[in-house]
Amino acid sequence: MDYNPRQSMARGNSVSTSNRRPPPEEVDPFILRDPDICENVTFLGVPFSLDDLRKPQPQQIQRLYEFLADLCMTVTRETVGPAMSAAASEIAGPDMADRLYSQDVRDLMGLFVRLRAFMVVCQVNDFGFADLFKPTYPRLQKILSYVINFVRFREGQTPTVQEFVEEKEKLALRVQQLVGGNEGLEARLHALKANRAEQEHANQKKKEAEARAKEQLIGLNHQKMKVMNDGERATAELKRLCQAYDERQALLEATSKEAAKLRPYTFQKPDALQTNLRELNATLAAEKAQIEAHERRERALQTSADSFSTAAQDVAASTRVLTELANDMLKEEEQQNKATRFREALSDKKNNVQEVEREEKLLQKKLDTINVRIDKLRRTAKEKADSASVRMNELKETQSKLQKERNEQSREVDKRRVRIEQTEKKMTDLKENIENEINSAREEYLKMESHVNLYITEMGQTIV
Repeated sequence: MDYNPRQSMARGNSVSTSNRRPPPEEVDPFILRDPDICENVTFLGVPFSLDDLRKPQPQQIQRLYEFLADLCMTVTRETVGPAMSAAASEIAGPDMADRLYSQDVRDLMGLFVRLRAFMVVCQVNDFGFADLFKPTYPRLQKILSYVINFVRFREGQTPTVQEFVEEKEKLALRVQQLVGGNEGLEARLHALKANRAEQEHANQKKKEAEARAKEQLIGLNHQKMKVMNDGERATAELKRLCQAYDERQALLEATSKEAAKLRPYTFQKPDALQTNLRELNATLAAEKAQIEAHERRERALQTSADSFSTAAQDVAASTRVLTELANDMLKEEEQQNKATRFREALSDKKNNVQEVEREEKLLQKKLDTINVRIDKLRRTAKEKADSASVRMNELKETQSKLQKERNEQSREVDKRRVRIEQTEKKMTDLKENIENEINSAREEYLKMESHVNLYITEMGQTIV
């Protein structure tokens, strides 16, 4: 038998088969021992034995998973039930929701979704329905080991997590305070904007009032000129009436004297009276002729008065001419200064000699024209000034009264102008203060926002 080739071949195969060993399985370092798993689960509050681990029952394992979800995430079937019912009603309708899936199935599906997310956090990425409905010992051992390791890690990091939670709460409180402060600043900004609008409206009204006051002042100036002209005409009319009154008074006295002379003739005879009457008629005719001559003279005086008014206007015109003359003299001096500068620069600008000479001739020509005009204006102004000096003396009294009124009005206008300038200055200061406060508030808000974003970023990086 030892030499049987088949038998020896079989033996050789058996020996070679026994010599080959299966490759060693990889050992997961996170898998805990079974007693440790049962002890930790029992410590959490769920009685759990080795038989429960090695021979898992679906209902018991589902209750265990629900307990772990409630412990770690505060999630149970009751908490996910309303959301699952609302989703089923929205998808299938309120009538078909209970017919398709029962309430327990829906709640278990919602719990499974939350459990799968929790298992991903615990590094169990392949958690499925089979782990709920058909649990096995290796899967249950792995899942419970990973969950226990996660719970241990979380308990070990509780102070750090608590510190981050407190910091987050402080940060949230600070954000709320900043939001409240921002709202307060926005309300203040709106109030300041409304106040600025009111102040601008008030300033607009004040500007309009100032414009009206300026218009009134211009109107008063026109009225003053009109009153001055009326005063001049009234003075001339008064003089004319006084002169006419004196003439009539003298005429009345002369007539009374003539009547006194004629009174003795009333006692004489008719023939003598007739003779005297003829003489008196002749005298009366002579007197009438004299009266007519006086009237003609009065009209001539009126014409002279009108001429005086024209002369007063000429005086004003001459005053303006004198002003223009002074301006022309200033211009002449400026032109003379320019000519002097041109002469001084003549030696340095030899290339422009002809142009400068041409310009100098032009300026000299203008200067001669201006000198002729100035001499003519001086003579005219002297003549008119001599005639106007008498008239100016008469107008001084009226001018003094009008000057007093004008001074009072000027003082009132100055007071108003000062008040307006003070108000505008206050408005400008208030506007600058408002803009500074707004800028500072905006900068503070941006700083706090950057701090908040930085804290949130650091907290997110630390958690990750």
